[in-house]
Amino acid sequence: MPAYWLLKSEPDAFSWDDLVARGAKGEPWSGVRNFTARNNMIAMKVGDLCFFYHSNIGKEVVGICKVIELAHPDPTDDTGKWSCVDVEAVEPMAKPVTLADVKANPKLADMALVTSFRLSVQPVTADEWKEVCRMGGLKSVAKKPAQKKAKK
Repeated sequence: MPAYWLLKSEPDAFSWDDLVARGAKGEPWSGVRNFTARNNMIAMKVGDLCFFYHSNIGKEVVGICKVIELAHPDPTDDTGKWSCVDVEAVEPMAKPVTLADVKANPKLADMALVTSFRLSVQPVTADEWKEVCRMGGLKSVAKKPAQKKAKK
């Protein structure tokens, strides 16, 4: 049974569409410089599912990705202290779930997104996962990689 996580990224630095464009090769979740967030990545297993959260701009869960490579040295770190996992896009949220929506839902009052909002890599409980997926219009998470939306 996979564990669940939430990964934050500023969309002007690296967005959901950027991850989708990487395809099956995925992307290292690099640049994290917080020990708790690093330790969360070290705890991740291949196949764990993660909410992809746009921070600062949007402040919303926009997609689901999965861990495709265990924690390894962060390629952006010269000190050897920092680790990262590789992730691959799985599925966009049918409807993005905003931070305001999460905060307004009593079932999510204890979610790390509410209580530890500055942490960039957070654990998510199975009940929180189901509730956010429900709010985002997902009945179940597909196992296939996400497809980029066609531009109109």
